[in-house]
Amino acid sequence: MAKQYHKNPAAVNALSPEQYQVTQRNGTERPFTGEYWDNHEPGIYVDVVSGEPLFASVDKFDSGTGWPSFTRPIEATNVVEKRDFSHLMIRTEVRSAHGDSHLGHVFTDGPRSAGGLRYCINSASLRFIHLDDLEAEGYGDYKKLFVNEEAQA
Repeated sequence: MAKQYHKNPAAVNALSPEQYQVTQRNGTERPFTGEYWDNHEPGIYVDVVSGEPLFASVDKFDSGTGWPSFTRPIEATNVVEKRDFSHLMIRTEVRSAHGDSHLGHVFTDGPRSAGGLRYCINSASLRFIHLDDLEAEGYGDYKKLFVNEEAQA
């Protein structure tokens, strides 16, 4: 049976002010200030509110923007894209499907060799789970994403 994810009121109440501003009020953290923009450890990133798996380090790249950037989500069904007309521009907002957390935006200037997308995500919307902790945290199914990486190590 697949794990069920939902917006967790206790998790919302436990958010830091910045996490709340980003996830619940569609905020944006300042570039180069978030916890994960320069994280190079193997693992997955989950929604800080619902725990739903969003992105993997195997799809992370340095975009030079100061925010964690990914070429694709782990599970497309866990990410919702919406048109965003704020700040006098048209962008595509990215939200978690089950937690309804604002994550960031997706742009078409990512690596062409990986599909051309750049999911530009706020660290404040994420919780990182290291590869070594996936099983203990209930995300063991995602270890398969790292099989080739472990073989190369």
